[in-house]
Amino acid sequence: MRVLVTGGAGFIGSHIVEALAAQGDEAVVFDVRDKPWADVRDPEKVAGALRGVDAVCHQAAMVGLGDGVTDAAEYVSRNDLGTAVLLSAMARAGVARLVLAGSMVVYGEGRYTCARHGAVRPGPRAVEDLKAGRFEPTCPVCAAELAPGSVTEDAPADPRNVYAATKLAQEHLAAAWARSTGGVAVSLRYHNVYGPRMPRDTPYAGVASFFRSALARGRAPKVFEDGRQRRDFVHVRDVAAANMVALAAPCAPGALTAYNTGSGAPHTVGEMARALAEACDGPRPVVTGEYRLGDVRHITADSSRLRAELGWRPEVSFEDGMREFARE
Repeated sequence: MRVLVTGGAGFIGSHIVEALAAQGDEAVVFDVRDKPWADVRDPEKVAGALRGVDAVCHQAAMVGLGDGVTDAAEYVSRNDLGTAVLLSAMARAGVARLVLAGSMVVYGEGRYTCARHGAVRPGPRAVEDLKAGRFEPTCPVCAAELAPGSVTEDAPADPRNVYAATKLAQEHLAAAWARSTGGVAVSLRYHNVYGPRMPRDTPYAGVASFFRSALARGRAPKVFEDGRQRRDFVHVRDVAAANMVALAAPCAPGALTAYNTGSGAPHTVGEMARALAEACDGPRPVVTGEYRLGDVRHITADSSRLRAELGWRPEVSFEDGMREFARE
């Protein structure tokens, strides 16, 4: 199989390229980091890259919270316009299989249960609560404490920042392409991906990268809020393996199928910072109480659908993955 990997020179994309080669497939890398002209917003260049291609792994994207809304136009241009150009070119070229780098950010907050009112969906956290150190969402009906749980693919979308909105729009565009062409579209909703080649020292990087950069400079990782935010940290090689099974998935044509892609073993941000600090033999993390608007409190995946339907299993444990990442 010949697979176009947009963003194939990047963090996740480069691991997908390696995974394709390992199973005897051919990867066509399309990435501005590799070739400055390889912009997914350029219809002519994308059309050329699609010649002779059987499927596309679309990883090219602008990620992270960035600078709030001041860079919103750039997010929409790179993520949504870029995806629209790619899908239009795929329709013209007759390429009928797409694996999209989706994201858990489309859910907003994760799943919560109130002892009195059952499953509830808290709204965005109020600035006054965050300033006062009240980080946990409360029941929107009775204001009681909530118990966080794992979110499934049928949870309603509720994007809470610009990046999240563009990732949801990508899925809608892919679904429209699949309906129009009869193509197969799979969105792997990545959770917190970490591992070798993760970008550093940029506002668009992930939290694991921020902590690793601080430790490399001999500084203590700064943990926002109280460090008890729950996340699902999944290793990049496991994510690449999920892309391999998605490329071969017997999914129904004419629709988009979404799969949560997480380790299934939630950890707090504080736990992750401590694991990295210990592996680096560095200073202990400092909990600052700071916050970022647009961050959600808890979001963890139920990835049982991906396991049951496609047979994917994560292989890198949290402990082993963090030790490897610390040594990079």
